[in-house]
Amino acid sequence: MIPTVDNILQNKYLDKDQIKLLLSLDNTEAETLFHRAHEVKNFHVGRKVYFRGLIEYSNICTKNCFYCGIRMDNSRYQRYVLSDDEVLEAARFANDNNFASIVIQAGERSSKDFTLTIENLLKRIHTETDGKLHVTLSLGEQTEETYKRWYDSGAHRYLLRIEVSNPGLYARLHPGDSRHTHKARLKALSLLRKTGYQVGSGVMIGLPFQTISDLAEDLCFFRDLDIDMVGMGPYIEHEDTPLYAFRDMIPSVTDRVNLSVKMVSILRIIMPDINIAATTALQALDPKGREKAIFAGANVIMPNLTPVKYRDNYLLYENKPNVKDQPDETKIALEKNIQAAGDEIGYGEWGDSRHYKRREAKSEKRNFL
Repeated sequence: MIPTVDNILQNKYLDKDQIKLLLSLDNTEAETLFHRAHEVKNFHVGRKVYFRGLIEYSNICTKNCFYCGIRMDNSRYQRYVLSDDEVLEAARFANDNNFASIVIQAGERSSKDFTLTIENLLKRIHTETDGKLHVTLSLGEQTEETYKRWYDSGAHRYLLRIEVSNPGLYARLHPGDSRHTHKARLKALSLLRKTGYQVGSGVMIGLPFQTISDLAEDLCFFRDLDIDMVGMGPYIEHEDTPLYAFRDMIPSVTDRVNLSVKMVSILRIIMPDINIAATTALQALDPKGREKAIFAGANVIMPNLTPVKYRDNYLLYENKPNVKDQPDETKIALEKNIQAAGDEIGYGEWGDSRHYKRREAKSEKRNFL
C-alpha cells in the first residue's frame, strides 16, 4: 500500500525514503505538503520575513565551478571590486531603511589583502551603524584564523553552500584539484561552527546528473549537520560554463520550480526553526516563485543593494531578475511579494535563527551544569 501524504507527515522523523516520496508528489498532492509546511512555519518562526540586503562585493573568483557564471576561466565578464565607500553606502541604505541585516557576497579568494579589507569593512560597518546592522558573509572557504578575525570584527552569520552533498556528484561539478574538494567544504563548515557563527549552507535543485535521491540526501545533510540557515533554489544554466553542454538533461522550468518549493517545504517540516531563504533564482524562473517559497516555509529574502552598474558582471546564472532595479524599487516590489504571501516584513529585527539560539541555550545549560 502506497502511503498518503498525511500518513507520511504524521511521522516525527522523516527518513530519506519518505522524503523521496514527498519530492515525487504530483501537483495536487504537493498542495497538502505546502499547507503543512505553512502551518509549521507559522508555529515555529511566525509570519515575519526578514530582509538581508545583498551586497555583491566582487566577481573575482579563484574557483572554476562548472556551473557558475563568474568562474575564474570565464573571460567574458569585466572583473570588479566595490570600493569601501560603495559598500558603506549600501550598508547605510540598509540601516536607514530598517533592514537590520546585510549579506556581503563575493567570488571565493583568500589573499591577505582581501581578508584584511573585509575585516576593516566589517569594523567600519559596525562603527557607522552603532552595531545595529547585522552582517552575514558569503565569501567561501577560508582559514580558521580568518573566520575568527571576521567574527570578532562583527560578522555573526556565514553562508557556505555545499551545492550538492553527494561527494561523487560534487567531484563531477567541480575541478579535480586539491583546492576545491568535498572534504575541504565540509571542513570549512565545521570551522564556521567551531568559531561560533550561525552557519548556513545550500544546494542547487535540478542539476544535470542529479537524482531525487540526491535531493533527499541534501535535506538529510542539512539535518545531520544541524545547520542554522539554508539558501537553495533551482539550477539555472549559463552559456559560459562547461555544464551548459548538458542543458538537455535538466528538468523543465516548471519542474525545477515545483521541486524547489517542495525542498523548502520538506526542510521546514524536518527543521522547523531554522531560517530558510526565498531565493532570487526562484523568481528568475517564476514571477511568483519567491511568493510560493514564502508560503511554503521560507522566511528570509535578500533585496539586492549592489550598485546597478556592477550587476551585469555578477550573473551566476542567466536571466537574473531585477538587475536594473534601484534599491528603492526592489524594496517596494518585495514588500508587495511578501504581503501577497500573507506575511509581514520584520523591519528593525535581526531575525537570528531560532535554531541557533536554541542550540546555544542548550550548550550554555550543559556548561552551567
